[in-house]
Amino acid sequence: MQPHDFWQDVHPPGSFDPAGPFSGFYPATLDDGSQIRLPIRPLADGEHALASLIVNQASFDVQDALAADLAPKLAAHRPEVIVGLPTLGLTLAAAVARSLGFTRYVPLGTSRKFWYDETLSVPLSSITTPEQQKRLYVDPRMLPLIQGKRVALVDDVISSGTSIVSGLSLMASLGIEPVVIGAAMLQSERWHDRLDAFGPQWRPRVVGSFRTPMLKRAGEGRWAV
Repeated sequence: MQPHDFWQDVHPPGSFDPAGPFSGFYPATLDDGSQIRLPIRPLADGEHALASLIVNQASFDVQDALAADLAPKLAAHRPEVIVGLPTLGLTLAAAVARSLGFTRYVPLGTSRKFWYDETLSVPLSSITTPEQQKRLYVDPRMLPLIQGKRVALVDDVISSGTSIVSGLSLMASLGIEPVVIGAAMLQSERWHDRLDAFGPQWRPRVVGSFRTPMLKRAGEGRWAV
């Protein structure tokens, strides 16, 4: 497969063996059995790898499938507003909000507009851009939409847990405790400890469209669970 071929198709149930071993791609499986091919990214140690998802490069069909899967899982917690984490979480949050019948969602941002209040921000780091020092902001004009409301916090992927904890920290500074956290992909279990350290109530509130494991090398170009 070419790099631009990933994330473009939703395949019927049973198209790929989810047991592995895997070569070139990992078949993520949604609750209805449909599958999406994800590229495998080797880690620095050369012995482990993870499946990758870049949701804003996905086809609209794949984005719609992810939103359709995630929306009812969020709806079970009766959210009143969807709050999206930048950058890639915004694509999914918008699609989920539309799927739930909301007329809008609230995007958080990393670009400081001149009318922003620095006190309405927290530091932000990401597993994919660890060298960049950024801050996570909420637009002051959006506060009436989220304060006192049942908030669902949405990101594209939960991997190390750093981004979602930043989002929870910002919400906490506003006196908001999200009722649910949603993501398309829950990538391995590395995020468990960081989220548990932030508060034991959070991990049970996490829902995802699918989970992907940490993969181990099983030969040249082959990976196993």
